Amino acid sequence: MRIDILTILPKLLESPFSISIMQRAQEKGHVEICIHNIRDYATNKHKNVDDYQYGGGAGMVMSIEPIASLIEKLCEERTYDEIIYMTPDGEVLAQNHCNDLSLSTNIMILCGHYKGVDERIREKYITREISIGSYVLSGGELAAAVLVDAIVRLIPGVLNDETSALTDSFQDKLLSPPVYTRPPEFKGLKVPDVLLSGNTKEIESWREEKALERTKERRPDLLEE
Repeated sequence: MRIDILTILPKLLESPFSISIMQRAQEKGHVEICIHNIRDYATNKHKNVDDYQYGGGAGMVMSIEPIASLIEKLCEERTYDEIIYMTPDGEVLAQNHCNDLSLSTNIMILCGHYKGVDERIREKYITREISIGSYVLSGGELAAAVLVDAIVRLIPGVLNDETSALTDSFQDKLLSPPVYTRPPEFKGLKVPDVLLSGNTKEIESWREEKALERTKERRPDLLEE
């Protein structure tokens, strides 16, 4: 998979993709993450990528020309399964979206700033708009990093144990059950006996029961869906 990220703050994305799972995924060739500076495509003297909004009002708007130039250049080089715009008014990211996107070959992600991008960019180029929650960030870079992380970890070979991702919260519309590790007792708190029994059938039954119990308590909306 190849992921192209369009941003005016490329340094903000260096750290999330240079360590841990994201780093290993790139080193193993499972994903190629390319970060593009939108300012490189600005044609004005000061490389400005924003301007005042028509109709007045507070806040600047990302200009159409440099973004369009960059998108069109990349689209000449390859075909994209999705061109995604990270925006607070997009569809709220969910696990099923990540599952679908992990099957893609090429994805482009545009990071917004200021009051957003010129609406014509959204109308002409964007195929999907995604939000990571009902709040506003200073820019779309952190949201893009969240999206990329959630997608890449699902690509076969990225995680050492591929079954791990399949048992994550939300994969079956349930939260994950409680998990424990050594020691079996800590300051009077004990690991449930069933997990120490070695009985696989009983353990799976316990986990399913606890996952349903936790979901009912903390996220009943998942069960309603």
